[in-house]
This record gives sequence, structure tokens and C-alpha cells, in this order.
Amino acid sequence: MTQERRFPDGFRWGAATAAYQIEGAATEDGRGPSIWDVFARTPGRVHLGHTGDVACDHYHRYREDVALMSELGLPTYRFSISWPRIKPDGGGPVNPRGLDFYDRLVDELLAAGVEPMVTLYHWDLPQTLEDLGGWTLRDTAFHFADLASAVHARLGDRARTWTTLNEPWCSAFLGYASGAHAPGRTEPGAAFVAAHHLLLAHGLAVQALREAGARELSITLNLSPVVGDGEAARRIDGLHNRLFLDPILRGSYPEDLLPVIDRFAGLDHVRQGDPAVIAAPIDLLGVNYYRPTWVSTTIGRPPNAAFPGSEGVDFTEPDLPRTAMDWAIAPHGLTDLLVRLHRDYPGIPLMITENGAAFEDDADRPIFLRDHLAAAHAAIAQGAPLTGYLVWSFLDNFEWAWGYEPRFGIVHVDYATQRRTPKESALWLRDVIRKNALT
Repeated sequence: MTQERRFPDGFRWGAATAAYQIEGAATEDGRGPSIWDVFARTPGRVHLGHTGDVACDHYHRYREDVALMSELGLPTYRFSISWPRIKPDGGGPVNPRGLDFYDRLVDELLAAGVEPMVTLYHWDLPQTLEDLGGWTLRDTAFHFADLASAVHARLGDRARTWTTLNEPWCSAFLGYASGAHAPGRTEPGAAFVAAHHLLLAHGLAVQALREAGARELSITLNLSPVVGDGEAARRIDGLHNRLFLDPILRGSYPEDLLPVIDRFAGLDHVRQGDPAVIAAPIDLLGVNYYRPTWVSTTIGRPPNAAFPGSEGVDFTEPDLPRTAMDWAIAPHGLTDLLVRLHRDYPGIPLMITENGAAFEDDADRPIFLRDHLAAAHAAIAQGAPLTGYLVWSFLDNFEWAWGYEPRFGIVHVDYATQRRTPKESALWLRDVIRKNALT
């Protein structure tokens, strides 16, 4: 008989989404265009020309969605704020109708017994700011801090946990280096500058929110354990993980990355005082985990576009089961990652803020979730201070450049009718949450 694996008392369970992926209502109530609106409407950028114009129509169906969360026993809901819904011009006046939507959503969540967890930025930069330079422009960081203050002024009396940024590595390196995501630029130097300004935006927002009385402050990083030989693994771990972890939690960029940053972008964009701002204390580190990164040294290998400075590094994957996105399934990597964070960055509580997979057949998803939750439990047993787990995602949704084809949701969405149907994985997770244990 399998032994029951209990999670700590007070463990926070729930599900996550993002504004552009589910809300729709792209031009309603004063919302301005985001970089993803423009990117998705550019031919060849998104699978089959899909856009987030309607998505899951959550903007109009949020009451139905919250009722479903309650029915499925989800105690926490992590959602993101649409920046162009709140400030259509990025740095201009607040659009009260945009704030009204999130006001209604938070009230609905609390009435249903679901705790709101607010993410302030999940990739939907207002296009007006991108036209000025986007995240390569230092002013964008200050505009973001203003956004944080405006949203907290409306929701801060009811929302406990505030996450500044979701996955800034993706915003910087998929958006500005490889061009796979909005705004679709292929400028390696710009990616490093964008990464710094994203970190600065985080620090400025933490300061503003702390001064306003926010109770729990966090950032969410997409972290990946890097598996491979010495130099290749160290370099990619630096470019993917330590580039963000070290400034936030140690107050400085990794020394071994400074020559790489300097080669592509110089170092003038890092100004005196920035490191202290970026390292403003946080209360929680959000961890998004999907898979490890496997590398080896291969002389003459050209750089991977998403990792400027990765010349001579080969990105290969072992023969493992795979998701519908062709991502390798490696639950053990989650244990390794959480234990590494506890060892290298002690003292910061951790929360899995995204973990999930796209499958054509939902029968695979409960197995995926079970194995990853077992991996999380193993990390707790080794001392990792893990405080919660949020599945990605609550609903099938617009999956960025892949459009609507990949289905990550524990709830099926029929995009033609917008009918929601809980999958077997949702019912399985409901039982785990009720027991606070794997059996």
C-alpha cells in the first residue's frame, strides 16, 4: 500500500491564469492595445493567426469561473492584471473601468471563499510603451511602479499576496533576443538591458507596495535546473537562473555573467543604487517549473537565440516521456530545483506558482500532477521551505505563440460556445486538496 504523503498544515493550494490568456474583451471599457495584441495580429507570429481578442471571455464570465473554482475546492486563485486595462497609455492616467473589473473579481473570489493572489505583470506591456522602447527604456520601470501603486490602492485592502513580475526571463529573452514572444525583437543586447529594467521595475514596485502596506510581496521566476557538464551548465544556469536570483536575493549580478552582459550591452544601464533597489526584501519566491535544461559542450555550436553568449553549448534532451508541447517530463527536476534554492538562497519561503502540462488526453495529466507533487513533497522532506502549489492552469487558454491548440487547463473550454467542463484532473486535484495529501 502506498504511504500517504501529507503536506504541511496551511499549505496553499490553487490554480493560476494570466490576463491576456483568458480575459478577452480586448477593446472594451477603455483597454488599450498591448504588445501581445500587436504581436498576435502580425502574420506568422502566432499559430494559425490566433489572438487573445476573445480568449476564454473571462472578462464577462468571471462569476461563472469563480463559482467553478469554489465547486472544485480551489482555495487560491492567482491571476494577473492587464496593464493596458488599467493604464491604456502605459504611464498615463488610470482607467477606472479597468480597476472596476478587478474590484468585482476580488469581491467575487472572497465571497466564494477563494483567496486572490495578484500578479501585476504577465507579459502584456502597453504597446504605447513599447513604441518608446519598451523594457529597454528605463522609464518603463518607473511606470510599472506607478501601476503597482494604483492597483494596490484599489485592491490592497482585500488582497494579501502581491507578485510583481511573472517570468522576467521570458519577457527579456524571448521578447527581445529570440523574438519568439512579443514584442518579437531579435536584439541580444536589448534583452540584457530589458532584463535589468524588469529587475529594477520589480524593486521599485516592492518599495512602493511595502510603503503602501502590502502584506506579502513576491516575484515569480521560471527556473530550470541545468543538467550537463561543468562550463556549459554553469553558463546556462547563469543566463537562465542566476541572472535573476542573484540580484533579487543577493544584491548583485553573478560575477561570471558580467563579461557576457558587457559584451552584448555594456554595463552603463546598471546605475549606482540599482542593486539595492532590486534587492528590496521580499517575503516569498514564486517558482514556475516545467522541465530541466540539458546541455553539453560542443565546440563550434552557434549560440541559442534565447541565450546570448551560449556559443559552444548544445541543448539536447534525453529520451523521456513528453507532453503535447514536446517538453520532456522530468518530475525529479522539481525536487532538485527546490532543494538547490533552499541550499543556495536560504531563508526565503518558496511557492510553486505554476506547474502543469499540455496533453491531448487528460488521462495523462493526473499522473503528471501526482508525480510532480510527489517530487515537491520529497523536497519538503529535505528541508525546502515550500508553502504552496498552484497548477497551471485553471482553464484551457490562449497559449501565447502556440495559440489555442495546447491545452494546459484542468477545466476544458469549448472555444466556440465558451462552455467550461472540469476534467478528470480537476476532480483528482480536488481530492488531493481536501486531504492535503497524496495517497
